[in-house]
Amino acid sequence: MIGRINTLSEGSRAHWGKMNVSQMVRHCRLWEEMILGKRHCKRVFMGRLVGRMALKSSLKDDAPMMRNAVTSPELKVTIDNCDLSSERTKWIALIEEHAYYSPSPDFVHPFFGKMTKEQIGYHAYKHTDHHLRQFNS
Repeated sequence: MIGRINTLSEGSRAHWGKMNVSQMVRHCRLWEEMILGKRHCKRVFMGRLVGRMALKSSLKDDAPMMRNAVTSPELKVTIDNCDLSSERTKWIALIEEHAYYSPSPDFVHPFFGKMTKEQIGYHAYKHTDHHLRQFNS
């Protein structure tokens, strides 16, 4: 994953979605902070209704995540002037923390709800892969 992240450049263009490459890298950094318990996101109503079912469906196989999925408002990046190099460095450092990661028993994903360590790890891989595919990396 880190090798793929390092191939991203200012010239990388999205195949879908609204974010540019710098916004995507910042979004992924914020998302990793949430997964590692460093950032809290409110639980979304739709997740309370179908989150468990959606998690099971998402983790059942190696299929990539669906395009243009809804994200938590706290993880949306709308500013255009993100520093790609700085955000990439922070993102990679957060990914490397997963080697020593033990989820808080209080962790609740804003859409899926409570997740096991294995579910978090698998979903973290799928989320990163999804955005790297978005930018052909």
